[in-house]
Amino acid sequence: AAGMRFPLALLLGLVALATASQSPLQRRVGREVLEYFHGRSNVHYLFKEQSVEGAVEREDPSGTFVQLRLNLVQTNCGKKTARRHNCRILENGRKRTCLACYKFGSGDVSKVLDKYHNCGPSHHLAVKEIKHRDEAECRAVEEAGKATDALYLPGMFAFSRGLQA
Repeated sequence: AAGMRFPLALLLGLVALATASQSPLQRRVGREVLEYFHGRSNVHYLFKEQSVEGAVEREDPSGTFVQLRLNLVQTNCGKKTARRHNCRILENGRKRTCLACYKFGSGDVSKVLDKYHNCGPSHHLAVKEIKHRDEAECRAVEEAGKATDALYLPGMFAFSRGLQA
């Protein structure tokens, strides 16, 4: 049994490393996305964060833009479970990918100027039309709070909302 202890410690170390390399804002986006995902009526199980990829964090005078893809994996716990730390990941459980784009205010990062999420099976998010829509939405989120907004926000807003319907 002594030989088994090392790989697990190594594995836990890697998980900790992944979280440590994320900025506080990226971690916050991760938490919010999980909440958003679990808040959906068609999700009945708790999912855990498996990995984060493609994290982008850019600052400009209007604030900080964060974009990431969160890979989630299903656990054996129902969504209503109180003791969430005991949940085991299901071997062949469902996997979901969430794309999230957030724009935080400049002086006050607790202020979310705009945000967009899209969750689904990863092959679904890879579909060209969906990818294009996600990119357009994320560009719009990144523009939030910039001085030029006033000029073309109404049209842009109507356009991006119309696509979702």
